[in-house]
Amino acid sequence: MQSYISLTTELIVGFFALLVLSKVLGKNQITQLTPFDFISALVIGELLGNAIYDDDIHLMYVLYAIFIWGSLIYSIEMITQKFRFTRGLLEGSPSIIIAKGRIQFDELRKNKLDLNQLQHLLREKGVFSIREVQYGILETNGTVNIQLKHAFRSPSNQDMAVEGVDQSLPVPLIMDGEIIYEGLKKIKKTEGWLHEQIHKRGFPSHKMIFYAEWLDDQPLFMQNYTP
Repeated sequence: MQSYISLTTELIVGFFALLVLSKVLGKNQITQLTPFDFISALVIGELLGNAIYDDDIHLMYVLYAIFIWGSLIYSIEMITQKFRFTRGLLEGSPSIIIAKGRIQFDELRKNKLDLNQLQHLLREKGVFSIREVQYGILETNGTVNIQLKHAFRSPSNQDMAVEGVDQSLPVPLIMDGEIIYEGLKKIKKTEGWLHEQIHKRGFPSHKMIFYAEWLDDQPLFMQNYTP
């Protein structure tokens, strides 16, 4: 019975300790969760979990640890709010990963982001083709915000009562200088056809191409490694 009372007390105290900490740190800990914030949340949860499941660790020690950890996070928040020059160092800064319709592969590499991850982030924004994007910015919390090219911005075709046909999904044909043979098979094209298209654009080899994409009734989208 004593163990149940102890567990209940630790859970209640820990619950309110985390509640107070979340109120002090503010909503941005959730709405703008950066990798560091994510690790901080794991550490706090681990500290509380140790108090609940480890009899050798007293709750007061854990509450003290949570207080110190929360104070450090709070201090960082205050410093970045007061001193603007510290924000890039302590919070990180956004990166332009698509500029003027071109993928900035140096920025992708610096942020440890590959093309498949970039496509996933764009699809989360409702964009299925990179050719629609004028600018793409990777935020410090890992999300991507985009500015569409003029042709793809509102008002939509529906608003303008423009009739059209349903568009198919884009098919990657080259990624990181490597041919995607599954994509060629899907659009029923051969490797020879792809090399012909590459040579028409003035490139000697597919290894010079960073990304190439096929879309029905559209010219083959192709970008090399040159910025």
